Amino acid sequence: MRTLLFIAAGLLLLGLLLLFSRPHWRGRAALGFIVVWLLVSAVNLSQGLRAGYALGEELLVHLFLFGIPALAGLWAWRQQRLPRQ
Repeated sequence: MRTLLFIAAGLLLLGLLLLFSRPHWRGRAALGFIVVWLLVSAVNLSQGLRAGYALGEELLVHLFLFGIPALAGLWAWRQQRLPRQ
């Protein structure tokens, strides 16, 4: 359940960032989100390791925790780079 909440929080943060950024800055906002989300995920990883979870377990979970919102951010960045028709 915590994993789903973390992923949902990332997607919500990305959505809010894109919603409130100016249209010509949305591509950079999406890339900036990926950097910030990587830092948030790294802090969460260190908290899990400190709580006693094995690195192998944490890396597998964080593949999804970071990957799903980051892929959404890459998709948003790519949408801003594609020419409008």
